[in-house]
Amino acid sequence: MSEVRRQAAALLQRPNWGWQDEAACRGREVVLFFGPDGERQPEREIRERKAKTVCAACPVRAECLTYAISRPEKYGTWGGLNEDERSSERRRRMRRANAA
Repeated sequence: MSEVRRQAAALLQRPNWGWQDEAACRGREVVLFFGPDGERQPEREIRERKAKTVCAACPVRAECLTYAISRPEKYGTWGGLNEDERSSERRRRMRRANAA
């Protein structure tokens, strides 16, 4: 039960947005990280690959990913992971936390 309380408390904390000032994506087109409606799979793969290239060189990638997983952000590329990858990472982190 205490694990549930810790998770709830973490969700209630106000996020620290300071990391965004250092993000490699700052000033880039949002559509690179959040695809347009009706985007086809081949275009999505190309766009995500480009977004992940930006994320790979980002000095605040870990902070971005932690933020997106803790919210959880359901759309876009955050911290170098797309929606499905973040969902898997979230489950992995939960299993690790429950095992500890």
